[in-house]
Amino acid sequence: MTKVAVLDDWQRVARSSTDWSPLMKRAKVVFFEQAFLDEEDAVQKLAGFEIVLSMRERTPLPASLIHRLPKLRMLGITGVQNRSLDTEACTSRGIVVCHTVGGGDSAAATAELALGLLLAAARAIPAADANMRSGRFQEGLPAGISLAGKTIGILGLGRLGSSMARYCRALNMQVVAWSRNLTAEKAEAVGATLVSKEELLSHSDAISIHLVLSDRTRGLIGAAELARMKPGAILVNTSRGPIVDEAPLIEAVQSGRIVAALDVFDREPLPPNHPLRGAPNTVMTPHLGYGVREVWTAFYGQSVENALAFLDGKPLRVSNPEVLSHLISR
Repeated sequence: MTKVAVLDDWQRVARSSTDWSPLMKRAKVVFFEQAFLDEEDAVQKLAGFEIVLSMRERTPLPASLIHRLPKLRMLGITGVQNRSLDTEACTSRGIVVCHTVGGGDSAAATAELALGLLLAAARAIPAADANMRSGRFQEGLPAGISLAGKTIGILGLGRLGSSMARYCRALNMQVVAWSRNLTAEKAEAVGATLVSKEELLSHSDAISIHLVLSDRTRGLIGAAELARMKPGAILVNTSRGPIVDEAPLIEAVQSGRIVAALDVFDREPLPPNHPLRGAPNTVMTPHLGYGVREVWTAFYGQSVENALAFLDGKPLRVSNPEVLSHLISR
């Protein structure tokens, strides 16, 4: 019987998000609810699977791993792109890569979480909740700040950044924005003002990152940029951890210069002994950005459809269609 691996179910939501029974009647489906320790661990645990269904970019899928999975015939990804997957390696092996489309409104879900992190950081909501649960009341809580009238700087004004701009305008915040290709007209369309990156960093009371991780954005916010931020400013990151240089970020929150509200990290899951876990001036969530019921239902539902279609010899939503000629010739 065909073996199907469902990767990255860290929140343990896969089983309840769609009906797996049609696939389970035709294949042995195994859910992996913890991250692999490293590539060697992934090889050992996935070597016997013909179909692997992954979740976004949680498990890296480089050529070095793809070439060590001898039975792999189909790889499913959620979303249209997966920057941690070497699609060319799959094509060279004749492995079909299938993706999902739509996926609920994952952009809205991530922008909503960014707003939640901003509010949580501004009003010390996690610390207040901890006080209430420990039997205390207002003792030891910092005085929060009102966001009305403050300036929010948004790095990246695509779908997510534009949503965040509108949310912050509703809070009566002043919105400024920057990205390399942003125009004044596009910024004005969502109620923002285009400024230089330097001006955004130095004048914003809060900054929210909504950029795609790439060679150009990796380390975009480093020690110099963090030093330019206002004392006490809030940095929200729901995009990708490596956009912010981790070492100076840790120093900045430990010294009390800024507050960091983070949903993403350089390494995920964040190691138990990581210094950010015990750092002051932080609010953190475990990469929940897009992870809402509506998105899970769409992602997992289409993943099951993709696997069944592949087993029927009629693959759906194929990312590397050139590989289909290899299937026909076999």
